[in-house]
Formats: sequence, structure tokens, C-alpha cells
Amino acid sequence: MPNRLANQSSPYLLQHANNPVDWYPWGVDALSRAVEEEKPIFLSIGYSACHWCHVMEHESFENEEIAAQLNESFICIKVDREERPDLDHIYMSAVQMINQGHGGWPMSVFLTPEGQPFFGGTYWPPTASRGMSGFDQIIAAVRDAWTNRRSQALEQAGKLTEHMSQIGISPPSSGTIRLELLQASAAQIERIFDSVNGGFGQAPKFPHSMDLQVLLRTWRRWRRETHLGMVGMTLDKMSRGGIYDHLGGGFSRYSVDERWLVPHFEKMLYDNASLAVLYLENYQATGRSTDARVVRETLDYILEQMTDVDGGFYSTEDADSEGEEGKFYVWTVDEVTEILGEQAAEKFCYVYDVTQQGNFEEKNILNLPKTVEQCAQLRGWEVEALHAELQESRSKLLQRRNQRIRPGKDDKVLVNWNGLMVDAMARAAAVLSEPRYLSAASQAASFIENKMMRTDGRLLHGWRQGEAKLDAYLDDYTCLINGLVTLYQSSMNESWIDKAVGLADIVLEHFRDDQEGEFFYTADDHEQLIIRNKDLQDGSTPSGNSMAATALARLGALCGRADYIDAAHNIVSSAIGLIEQSPLSTGQMLIALDLLVKGTYEIVMVDRDNSQVARELLGDFHRRFLPHCVVAFRAVDTVGHHSSHLDDVFRGKKVVSEATTVYLCRGSECEEPVHGRDAILALWDRLETSC
Repeated sequence: MPNRLANQSSPYLLQHANNPVDWYPWGVDALSRAVEEEKPIFLSIGYSACHWCHVMEHESFENEEIAAQLNESFICIKVDREERPDLDHIYMSAVQMINQGHGGWPMSVFLTPEGQPFFGGTYWPPTASRGMSGFDQIIAAVRDAWTNRRSQALEQAGKLTEHMSQIGISPPSSGTIRLELLQASAAQIERIFDSVNGGFGQAPKFPHSMDLQVLLRTWRRWRRETHLGMVGMTLDKMSRGGIYDHLGGGFSRYSVDERWLVPHFEKMLYDNASLAVLYLENYQATGRSTDARVVRETLDYILEQMTDVDGGFYSTEDADSEGEEGKFYVWTVDEVTEILGEQAAEKFCYVYDVTQQGNFEEKNILNLPKTVEQCAQLRGWEVEALHAELQESRSKLLQRRNQRIRPGKDDKVLVNWNGLMVDAMARAAAVLSEPRYLSAASQAASFIENKMMRTDGRLLHGWRQGEAKLDAYLDDYTCLINGLVTLYQSSMNESWIDKAVGLADIVLEHFRDDQEGEFFYTADDHEQLIIRNKDLQDGSTPSGNSMAATALARLGALCGRADYIDAAHNIVSSAIGLIEQSPLSTGQMLIALDLLVKGTYEIVMVDRDNSQVARELLGDFHRRFLPHCVVAFRAVDTVGHHSSHLDDVFRGKKVVSEATTVYLCRGSECEEPVHGRDAILALWDRLETSC
């Protein structure tokens, strides 16, 4: 018989709707019952694409005996971490404190009836095995502690909650925002670089896209060619490894080995957004065609598999299909030969590392140990013909793969992750001259406005199958604001600036800590939890505060809003101690610092109309790596919406000699205007070398 989760919209919660565990969703019913019955809460947090969440469900939550033990002694609450990142942030910090910094999903936490944690961990097997305590032992021990040593449990809960309230406070620092912080952080990032396989550290290996973006900025400022080489090597290793889907495009979450071969097969929207931006920036910096190809294939995967009919972007694709991790993606030699024929299969298997013994559980993850060019040289094949044949082979294999049972898809739409993908799509549209990406970004932004916004302009965090719910969090607002700024710069549709300003004003009003300068993760009228925390450290996505600093710096420069820029400065200033202590957890904050440290350049272009020359000059601008610039364009004689929020940046900017004219400004100071194609291209060249 279904439990209470059957009425929920989250795919993750619905996966547990037929468990014998008497699950509640997080809410008043569960919390009030815990208080009334003086029972502790067992809180389980996970997400739909999580492999070990599926394992623990099958082993323990479908186990009648374990379910009976849970139901007898606890109020059991199941939470989708993607729906309730506020709860996930709070209780993950408790789990990490209890387990000496270790955490993960599924997250398993025991709480007092008032919601304070006193014990927790991650995955436990149903009975003791592999050196781990059994979940049955954990349940018995916690039940005994609550029954016989409750005062100690309550004391532990109080101490943990007190320590948790200090999270989000940056270590003290007497310094100010300065370029030396960027240099010192890049030096620390460089020290842990894997010079053999690219990336940072050993297994498991995550992409660390924001840290690689930091290295691109230090290369731009100081021409550190080693940093550019580190980025290029990592991007090559990832796009040639098994973490990249060579048939369908897009990246998996991370690699379980140090050389990017065996991925954790789940595909997350946010990873693909962040990596698309990283590859785009490296393409701008180097002009490497392989980077542009990876961006196109990744975004095409999102458009084909992860986009709602009305434009919103879905959240994840599972690691598992038919109960096996990775089954959808792997191949045998016989399968490839049956599809391609012996001659084409022989070439394909040689290039993509498909062997009889296999590279993953006797099957094969497609990857490129050698480049296609190296393979052609070693085997005496003509390289262009080989490229063409491999393209045809990949198409045939993809067609056959599409007939397999696809991994489960979490089709909820989340504002924060959609904001990241709006940014990626809009950037790609401008850099690669691909109008369909601009259309996708615009449709997703409109989807959020039309389906995920209250009448008072406040956002709702998640949407699925016609229902939007849950008050939005800080990163929902800030990721979307940043995406809208990029969408404006790629389209020059000034209505996007109006929307970005409206959201930014809400952030300042409802999320800011006026005493400290940072922003809380939840609004001042959000549901009251045991603490109201701040997130300054990046995780798999940028922290809400670091994205606030980035978005407000960009929007403030475009709109001449000193209050936005001051707010961005305050955030970064408050994080200096954290930057000094932990640069690998503050990549997005360093990107914001790089924008703020000497002020952002405003490129203001005016023309009589939207001329071909103006469009070509804007296109040339976008193809260059100019991370310290924002750009605004207005056709002064055309009829259309002119945002009042941009009036300040366009004030006094006139067309000179009836030609496209550009003003280079920083704050209130502008250089003499330049006009005409050649002069403007020379300005772009100067910007590449001087800022």
C-alpha cells in the first residue's frame, strides 16, 4: 500500500512511495507528530539520480523488518535534496561534523523532535558488512540512546546545532580585495594539479570547472601560459575520457578513477551548464575547434533530452537503467561489429578502446586513449576520411543505443540550475553564432517567469508537471539574475535587464544580512528552521553568495547601480579569510573578485539602427575572452523597448559620424569614442592585451 509520498511531485520521493517505511514528506504533519509522541526523527535525504540512494532503498527501505523497526521508534521523513537544499545544507553540515568531514548521499540523520541532529551518516548496509556497521545496528543503538540516555542525546544535539550556526562565517582576515588573492589562490590550485591526467587530486575526480575558470583569468591578467596549458590539458582529458558521452554528448557527474575513464554515470544539468561555459571560455581564449565541438554536442544533448516542451530544462538523468549502473552506455565488441560491420567496427574499436576483455566490468566505456589524428598516423589511415567514417559510426551506434531502455529522468525544473543553463545557452549563442541556443535560453527564462513566479515577483524554486512550489532560495535568484544579464548581452533585448533588476532588488530586500554584508540562503519570510545559514563555499554549483557577488557586479556595471556593486564588494570582502584558507572551495568568489578588483569595463555601443556592421562587431567582441567587460548596445533610431535601468550607461553616448560608435568606460569615466569598423576592432585588440 502506498505511503504518504504517493501524493508528492518529486520523482525521488515517488520512488519511495511503495516502501513499507511509513515515510512523511518534510512538513507540519511529521514535525508535530514527533513532538506529540516524543519520538526522534529519522531524516533520509537523497536525489533521484543517486546510485547509492537506490541501493539503500532496495536493501533497507524495502526490507519489511527494518521498516518495522523504523516505524515503531521513529517518525520517518524523506527529503529530495534538490527540492529542499536548505534542509540539505543544514543537515549535511551536521553529518560532516559527526563524521570528521565526510558526508554524501544518501544522507541519514537522527533528529530530536525539535529537528536538532544528534547522530548521522550516509549509506549503511542493512547488516554489518565491508567494515561498516549495519543499519539494523544503527537503529538499535539510536533507539537505545533515546530511551536510556536521552539527556546525553539532547546535549549532543544542542552542541551540534550551536556549532552549525557558525558555518558560513568566513575566517577573519585583515586584508582587502586585491589581485594578490587571485595570484595566491591560483598558485595553490596549481600545486594540486595532476600533470599526468589533468584536473586536481586523485580519484574520485571532479571537473572543478570554476577553478579552471580562475586559471583562465590568471592567464588573461598575467599571461601565465602554464595556467592556460593546465586548462587545455584537463579539457582534452575530460572530453576524450569516459566521463564524456561520445555518442550523445554531455558529461557525467564525475570519474571514479584518476584518468577520467569510468564515470559515475548520472548526468546533471548543472555540471553540463558549468562545463559548457568552461569550454566556451577556453575556446574564446584559444580558438580550439575541439572546445567548440564539445560545447555544441553538450548543449544539443540538453535540447534533445533535457528540455520540457515549454522550454524549462530538466534536472538529471540517472546513473542506473534496468537496475544496473551504466548499462545504457557500455558496449561489447560483438555489439559494435553487428551494427557497423567488421571493417568499420575494427577502426571504431581501435580508436574508442573497445576490446574483448573490456575496460569496465567486461564491457566497454567509449573513450579516446589516443587522439583520432594519432590513431590515423599509427595505422596509416587518412585522417579526414577516418573522421568522416567515425562520425557515421557514432551516428549508427547512437541510433541503436536510443532503442535501449533509457536511464530514469528527473523532469523537475529548478530555477537555480536553469539559471546556470540559461547563462550557458546564451553565451554559446553569442560566441558560436547559434540562434537556436539563444532561443532556448529565452524560452527557459520565459518559462520561469510564466510558471515559477508569484504575482508579487517572488520566485518559486521547483516545478514539475504543471505545479510550481517552494519559496526560492538565494542561488535561485542569483543564478537566474546572472543568466538574464548574459541573455541581455547576447540578444540586446533590454527587457531581460528589467527582469534582472526586479530580482536583484528582491535579493537585497529579503536575503541580505545588513550587519555582516553577506546574504542568507533563505529569505527573511522563509519557513523557520533550526538555523538560518549562509553559503559562501562552492560545492558542485556556485554558492549563493559567490553568484550574488558575480551577478550584482555585472548588473551594477551595466545599470550604473552603486548599491549593487557595493553589495558585491561586501560579499567578497567578507569571504577574504575563506579565500585565503580554501581557494578550491571559492572559485566563483574568485571570479567575482576578478571582476571587482579594478572595476569592470563597460563597452557601450550605439548605432543608428541594428546595422550589419554593428552585429558583426558585436559578434567579434563575443568571440574574444574578455572576462572583465560587460557590453551594452542600443540602436538609437529604432522603435523598441528601452529599459530605464540602462539609461545611465547610455546617457550622453551619441553616434559619431553616422557610424557604429563604441565608448569604453569604467564607472563614471569614459574614453573618447571610437567609430567605424577598423577603429572598433583595434579597440577589441587592445582590450585583449590590456585588461
